[in-house]
Amino acid sequence: MFESLGDRLQTAINKIKGYGKITEENISDVTREIRLALLEADVNYKVVKEFVNNVKEKALGEEVAKSLKPGEMFVKILKDELVELLGGEEAPLYMSGHPSVLMLVGLQGSGKTTTIGKLALRLRKKEKKNPLLVACDVYRPAAIDQLKTIGKELNIEVYSEGKGNPVEISKNAINYAKENHFDYVLIDTAGRLHIDEELMDELNNINNEVNPNEILLVIDSMTGQDAINVIEGFNNRLPLTGAILTKLDGDTRGGAALSIRHLTNVPIKFIGISEKMDGLDEFHPERMATRILGMGDIMTMLEKAEEVIDQDEAMKTAKRMQAGKFDLEDFLSALKQVKKMGPLENLIKMLPGVPKEARNIKVDPKDMAHIEAIVLSMTPYERRHPECLKNSRKLRIAKGSSRSVEEINRLLKQFEEMKKMMKMLKNGKMPF
Repeated sequence: MFESLGDRLQTAINKIKGYGKITEENISDVTREIRLALLEADVNYKVVKEFVNNVKEKALGEEVAKSLKPGEMFVKILKDELVELLGGEEAPLYMSGHPSVLMLVGLQGSGKTTTIGKLALRLRKKEKKNPLLVACDVYRPAAIDQLKTIGKELNIEVYSEGKGNPVEISKNAINYAKENHFDYVLIDTAGRLHIDEELMDELNNINNEVNPNEILLVIDSMTGQDAINVIEGFNNRLPLTGAILTKLDGDTRGGAALSIRHLTNVPIKFIGISEKMDGLDEFHPERMATRILGMGDIMTMLEKAEEVIDQDEAMKTAKRMQAGKFDLEDFLSALKQVKKMGPLENLIKMLPGVPKEARNIKVDPKDMAHIEAIVLSMTPYERRHPECLKNSRKLRIAKGSSRSVEEINRLLKQFEEMKKMMKMLKNGKMPF
């Protein structure tokens, strides 16, 4: 997500950090690099021009000229302008009434049906409420079956009347939700082109009949510049309240995300970050800006941790670490907690200051499974006292875990290095 853009912007930042003073001449070199980075990321050229002019004007301002560290001031200006470009503040869902009604619209193939399942799951987990999915895509073959499959996987009920009238289905679904005490109704509509008059009229009719709290446009982030035309096309016919960008985990240049709010005034509310059903995140402009600039995203990492990590178990492990009693059982427990937070490479990207080489590392889930197999093949005594692991024990563990003795030695070495680092931290000494 935005890796290429981030790398280019960080190159520009490193250049400006080397300047003791910002002048018209040296800032022109840097802003030229920023302009090229944004254009290559497929950001709308009008947006790029305005953005670069704003950055240049503020960087040459009196406040920067008087600053002892003009490079740091420039980074702050760049970050603030990015945040503003992305929408300033986050735009949460507005859900009121009982039930609250949300309608998803978009082009065919944008990932709408999968996204509505992800959104229902997120609402249930975060709000602790009961959502109902409504199958109103009556045109695409197997669309209703797809939604039912998602509903079954997530244990979320799907309301369907087969190939009926989407307007009537929506009205009946809301009555059903009221009778059965559902908190949210999420309507999955058929994908359509914004120039398809008949199908756009159908969306208008659903909107007029059920008056949804939110109408969200699902848009593929790989759509590029045409994303603006799609949003404006839908927004001219429907009162869009927000957008959801899908497939941001793919090989996308990200320009749509950087242009949408500025050009259409439609806020981005969620982003799809993986194909898994929990791969939908709220969109936070400031967090996204810091990630693009290589400053990490600690807040999102902490939120993910709070959602999945067993607090009591984590506290117990932390206390043992502080007491210098960290063993392989604690290591295994910590490993299981980290696995719950998603792919390790995604977590690495959220850490500030991580070099490009580390951010691009792909962590094979099998490697984590192999480590787990090795530790589970040890006896409880061996996990608590790894120093007792001599050749005969290692051979038995290797056989039991179907791994090699070399892998066991490598794991033990990494574990000892981790313990040394923890000891240094405990004593107030930094290991670097």
